[in-house]
Amino acid sequence: MSKKPILAMAAPALAALVALAAGGPAAANAASAASAAGKAATTASASCATSKLALHTAGVLTVATDTPAYPPYFENNKPANGKGFESAVAYAVAKQLGFGPSKVKWVVEPFDSSYAPGPKSFDFDINEISITPARAKAVSFSTPYYTNPQAIIVYRSSPLAHAKSLAAFKKAKIGVQVGTTSLSAVNQRIKPSAQPSVYNTSSDVVEALKVHQVDAIVVDYATALYLTSAEIKKSTIAGQFTAPGGDNWGLLLKKGSALTPCVDKAMAKLKANGTLARLTRQWMSSKVAVPVLK
Repeated sequence: MSKKPILAMAAPALAALVALAAGGPAAANAASAASAAGKAATTASASCATSKLALHTAGVLTVATDTPAYPPYFENNKPANGKGFESAVAYAVAKQLGFGPSKVKWVVEPFDSSYAPGPKSFDFDINEISITPARAKAVSFSTPYYTNPQAIIVYRSSPLAHAKSLAAFKKAKIGVQVGTTSLSAVNQRIKPSAQPSVYNTSSDVVEALKVHQVDAIVVDYATALYLTSAEIKKSTIAGQFTAPGGDNWGLLLKKGSALTPCVDKAMAKLKANGTLARLTRQWMSSKVAVPVLK
């Protein structure tokens, strides 16, 4: 057994004894503060013990995502198989929290209802959900696990396929999914002359391009790589661009969830030990050269 936890717990108490022996009020106050800090650290550590976690269902980590669950985030529309970037990240976080695969339960949560105010049927949701100030008023987020730009998909035969700037899309009919940062990115960065066509699901957005209801669709970059390679034949990514304020994805939890600091602690470990970087390279890397449009 490592001696470090024992020493860490003993240090504040030792400081208090030394201070009291010195007899000075200032020293005693310092010792009291050190003792309080030590107790707080011990309490925080204990609250993240697997048996102490505030869970939706006791003994089970409930994780949500939308359906269908697309690559590269999930494979074969089966979040529970551990394949795909977000599935792998979810299981890595679960492991840090003390849950093996058999103790992880997946549930379906539509994207646009995940960040709505109110109670949740999950412990955390992982679904390419961008951290925004507006959403953070209704839910809590973990520290980011991925930062993603936006991308514009068009057909290869479209004149827009060779666009040199975002200005080229001002007069285009653009499709986006409701409630996404793609919608705000289009309005703030492209500023089209006509309002974007807004669809309820990602599948609806894809279908809109296929039936030529729109000239282009805007999705996050990683999704665009998948859609152009597997879903929308003869399509291409005309360009990528940065969403206003960046586009950081976080695990979504109910507002004020006591689990949030524990999830952040797990995320910090995954970043420190290289797991998150490895999963990102494994599932999200691409050799496709896509121009950055401004």
